[in-house]
Amino acid sequence: MDRTLKAISLVLSYPTLELQQAMPEIGGVLAADSRLTAAARRALRPLVDDLTSRDIYDLQEQYVMLFDRSRTLSLNLFEHVHGESRDRGGAMVSLMETYRDSGFEPVTTELPDHLPVLLEFLSTQPIEEAQDILADAAHIFQALSERLDRRDSPFGAVFAALQQLAGVQVDKEAVAELLEQPDDDPNDLEALDAVWEESEVVFGPDPNAGCPQVRDMLSRMDEPVTSPSGVAAQ
Repeated sequence: MDRTLKAISLVLSYPTLELQQAMPEIGGVLAADSRLTAAARRALRPLVDDLTSRDIYDLQEQYVMLFDRSRTLSLNLFEHVHGESRDRGGAMVSLMETYRDSGFEPVTTELPDHLPVLLEFLSTQPIEEAQDILADAAHIFQALSERLDRRDSPFGAVFAALQQLAGVQVDKEAVAELLEQPDDDPNDLEALDAVWEESEVVFGPDPNAGCPQVRDMLSRMDEPVTSPSGVAAQ
């Protein structure tokens, strides 16, 4: 198992008391990975310290405000790829089939493309395959890192670390397209409700879904959603 990918999966999960208790070990894993630069490992320390020592209710509120109430910071990767297009449902089904074909059954209510779920899966895969998939999402990691840095959030360091683990040069144009989308205001509940109105994602049989590999499904990550409404042009 790739312990660093597993550790990052936990760091990006909803904060719990169990997570706080495990943070010393998780922080030790992140601090010991030589694939990350010394600067990247130092940058992760404030987040590790926060998750270790801050009030759990404050941490949970912060998490919701960042990742659940801000679409441009969504941890559901297909949100940044397919938006609300019909392709998103088929990609979800195929990703779940790929998990099951590999003997991985997510124990969560989150969608299959939820980043902590994907990272947990990748932690069980050969390092070369995991790195290829991370490389497909590198420009998303860069955009999320920059958005979080703008908010002075220590979570930005996590996405910078993922970008390093991907081991590729980021497509600057793809990053710029993602960053063209205006930041959501998590306090504007009316606007938030409007942008999150979307079609139901169905996980039933799909005759067109097939069972491609994860890399095939994420290969379009260099085509970010650019429509002002957040709906991908198909």
